[in-house]
Amino acid sequence: MTQIETAKFSRRLVAIFVDWAMASIISAGFFKFDSTATLVIYAVIQVLLVGTLGYSVGHKVLGLAVVRVDGGRVGLWRALIRTTLIVLVIPAFIWDVRDGRGLQDKAVGTAIIRL
Repeated sequence: MTQIETAKFSRRLVAIFVDWAMASIISAGFFKFDSTATLVIYAVIQVLLVGTLGYSVGHKVLGLAVVRVDGGRVGLWRALIRTTLIVLVIPAFIWDVRDGRGLQDKAVGTAIIRL
């Protein structure tokens, strides 16, 4: 595998907060800010956007993208597994210090890079 330069953790964390804020606003408008609805909205946004475009709104705002380390498209099934691990929280905060990739990215062969 070619070494990919991953985005800094701080940028990735801010991107998650942007996406969570967007999910919270949608949840507040349609579900009276129900926490389960917020989580589901966040997950759906992640799966659909990362799976099809390679980035979420938060990623785009911060100039980041999710890429496969082998150069292919992320695709919906990788985005689904990656998002499931992020929603579990703990895997998202475990990363390989050698390449800066989180467990969710290592599990599906992706990385978050700065554009």
